[in-house]
Amino acid sequence: MHPTVSIKKRLLFLVFISFAVVFGLIIRLLFIQVVKGEEYQKMALPQWTLDVSLNGKRGYIFDRNGKILAENISVNKISVIPKEIPDSKREVVAETLAKVVGVDEKKILEKISNKNLQEVVIAKQVEEEKAKSLLRINIDGVIISEDMKRFYPEGSLASHVLGFTGIDNQGLDGVELVFDNFLRGVPGKFTMPIDALGRKVEEGEEEYFEPFPGYNVILTIDETIQHFTEKALNQAMVHSKPSKGISAIVMDPKTGEILALANRPNFDPNNPFEGSQEEWYRRWRNKAISDSYEPGSVFKTITAAAALEEKVVSLHEQFYCPGYTTVAGHRINCWATHGSEDFVKGVQNSCNVVFVTVGQRLGVERLYKYIRDFGFGKPTGILLPGEAPGLVMPEERVGPVELATNSFGQGIAVTPLQMITAVAAIANGGKLMQPQIVKAVVDAKGKIVKEFKPKVIRRVISEETSATMREILKSVVAEGTGRAGYIEGFDVAGKTGTTEKYMPGKYVASFVGFAPADDPRVIVLVVIDEPNNPETHFGSQLAAPVVKSILEDTLKYLEVQPKGMTTREMVMVPEVRKMKLYEAEKIILERKLDFILQGNGDSVVDQMPKPGALVEENTKIVLYLDEAPNEEVVVPDLKGKSVKEATEILNSLGLKIKIKGTGFAVNQKPEKGTLVKKGEVVEVEFRPREN
Repeated sequence: MHPTVSIKKRLLFLVFISFAVVFGLIIRLLFIQVVKGEEYQKMALPQWTLDVSLNGKRGYIFDRNGKILAENISVNKISVIPKEIPDSKREVVAETLAKVVGVDEKKILEKISNKNLQEVVIAKQVEEEKAKSLLRINIDGVIISEDMKRFYPEGSLASHVLGFTGIDNQGLDGVELVFDNFLRGVPGKFTMPIDALGRKVEEGEEEYFEPFPGYNVILTIDETIQHFTEKALNQAMVHSKPSKGISAIVMDPKTGEILALANRPNFDPNNPFEGSQEEWYRRWRNKAISDSYEPGSVFKTITAAAALEEKVVSLHEQFYCPGYTTVAGHRINCWATHGSEDFVKGVQNSCNVVFVTVGQRLGVERLYKYIRDFGFGKPTGILLPGEAPGLVMPEERVGPVELATNSFGQGIAVTPLQMITAVAAIANGGKLMQPQIVKAVVDAKGKIVKEFKPKVIRRVISEETSATMREILKSVVAEGTGRAGYIEGFDVAGKTGTTEKYMPGKYVASFVGFAPADDPRVIVLVVIDEPNNPETHFGSQLAAPVVKSILEDTLKYLEVQPKGMTTREMVMVPEVRKMKLYEAEKIILERKLDFILQGNGDSVVDQMPKPGALVEENTKIVLYLDEAPNEEVVVPDLKGKSVKEATEILNSLGLKIKIKGTGFAVNQKPEKGTLVKKGEVVEVEFRPREN
């Protein structure tokens, strides 16, 4: 073959190969840029951008009246971009940061030495002064961004309901934990361009993606009633000196809504990790729902209701108590020798002999039906963590002695929440209600995201049996063991309980009471675990006065009128919003009311109390004028006001109240006329009026 032809063939082959390679590169380039372009762009994005995370603001927690129980305060987060710190300066930066924020220097150095990380967080929830000192030093690569810290303005109030959060603002206990998915916000971020060495590009465009706040949670708790409850428990701790603490629950028996829940010991959710680890768990424990106890004589309300519903006993049937009874060869003692008594008297006397007899008539099958129907032996389903199911012996293992002891509340373990829920069913007409701790979850504009309405679980007893039980339990307070729960002017119904533990000399004292007996507005249970009062260990003497204190304050706060007591004329608050000031003043004065002005202007934009509320004559109506109230307000004269009136007046002015005593206001601090800033606390002393 001619050499020239051979060379041409080789050239053609090389050209073909070149075209093939170029064509392949073009196809590959199209594949990378078009088909895989978006995917590779996402992979490259972290190499030429830096994202600084921004936490979403956690939602608020409110009481049923809109008072803030959990909010946020602005703090700072300290972060470092490792690539922006030269190797020669890492030790100096670590030392400086350690001194300012109080974090171990070696840990900081280890973090900032990892150049593979875009951002490392050095400290969260850093106070403003520390952040300002870092800004003054102005270290390259150190970023100070806004952070949020959970704040509980009322301190330890309702701590076992609210719970607390961790360093990352995540819910760790209480409502904060159960509703964490609703409360936590959606994080945002701050994005800035960086070069190949990870350094910020000054000319590049920065982007800000705003974080979104979490939803707000509205509790069934009433802050004022919670204050009453905790005040009473503080007094009981001094009087009873219990080794294992106290629990109290206040509930609306008709709806199952919990108005207050408190335990001792408790904790401050602003500083939940104070003290030793052993102390943490002891203080955090929500005894009202997590601890089971033998209810003793309070459980007799269940046996009595079951017996009346099943018609195995009549009200005036006679019994005889010699101080004990014998069951299957076992002697079961009563706490006293009551002699001849009818059934009602037997309940008043809390007589074990009567209830053993009634329990035997019911039998295991029927008694256990009511034990289950009243909700014992399984959790109530309240939206709080750590609820215990209680302890009910399997029905097949119940013999004659177990039946006898169960009938008067021994050999069965319940939680305080189970017990008050069951007695509430006896009080409210026979319906077992679902205990509620949350009313609703709402967004920032108040729109309901999720609502929790009162829920009837089942009917347990008839309305007729409920009415009969209310009368019997009313007589227990008026004539029987519950006399210490009596409140003048109110029909209080209740039942005492005293149980000896399986350790000699260790008792549980309890009392449950509700009022008014004929139409219950509120029910209260107090359980005192291992009282150390040298004079007594009985629920009638230790727990009943605590329930009385809570009931008395709460009934007055709810403006439940006592029987047979003269009160000032009640007046309906008129509608004066959108009126001129002179028109509003005239109408208010004609109704024998008074007024307080807030703001400047000549038109009324809002008022407190709202139109339609019933108040006593001479009550001061707060009128808000067309300009917003100033940051400073004048402390009003509260003398002679009820707890509810004083609370409403101060809250309407943006002030808080610290309540001492009950009845009507006699002293206050600061004095009337004092100029104070909104949010300050006015301490008000209340005393009953002298007859």
